[in-house]
Amino acid sequence: MIGTNLALYLLAVFLGGMTNGLAGFALGLVVSGIALHIISPIQTAVLIAGYGLVAQAYGIWRLKDALEWRKAMPFVAGGAVGVPIGAFLITYIDQEFMRRAIGALLVLYSVHGLARPTLTPINAGAPAAVGVGVLNGLLGGLTGLAGVIVAVWCQMQGWPKDAQRTVYQPTLFVVAAMSAASLIVAGAADMQTGKLYLLGLPMLFAGMWCGFRLYGRLDDRAFRKLILILLLASGLSLVVPSA
Repeated sequence: MIGTNLALYLLAVFLGGMTNGLAGFALGLVVSGIALHIISPIQTAVLIAGYGLVAQAYGIWRLKDALEWRKAMPFVAGGAVGVPIGAFLITYIDQEFMRRAIGALLVLYSVHGLARPTLTPINAGAPAAVGVGVLNGLLGGLTGLAGVIVAVWCQMQGWPKDAQRTVYQPTLFVVAAMSAASLIVAGAADMQTGKLYLLGLPMLFAGMWCGFRLYGRLDDRAFRKLILILLLASGLSLVVPSA
């Protein structure tokens, strides 16, 4: 990868890291929104899982005194079931279908976020959380996009923003670790993917540093809306067939 494509890839990693530092998740969504135009879905899944492991570890260190591991454990338990299944399926699913499916996911997620629907909080127990964890792990193993389902579920609980982050941050760390390991075992990683990963690490750290610097200082509502609009545009471009 050289020239414009490499620049776009590094930009995607930087923006993903910054978003993760600011919001605590969505690294994978931002990276995939750009990277899927220039590299394969399998490479993207491996890279997102690897970067997610680093990003969530950094987030856990920053929030270590506030984490809610007890609330996170049902999601982690479900993820342990879903991740290996997703990683197994990734080598059997048509790549063009994967690209369109991820584009549709980006569109649905961004439209949901922009609409900001008013929902009655759901008071669900541990069994429901385990089920959500299975779906989250399945998506993580299949695409590397672990976190979206758990983050939306936490919002549906009606928890405050900071409380949500103390639950999904440790969940995403464990699921990212399982996703990375499962994808490697499934043979999804190669030397080219490893080189791209190493090239992107400095941009990831730079983005995370910027995100945490902005956390609490920037109007994150406006920033969040901008990111959602970019995700919507990226998702639509992946769903709509090229000429």
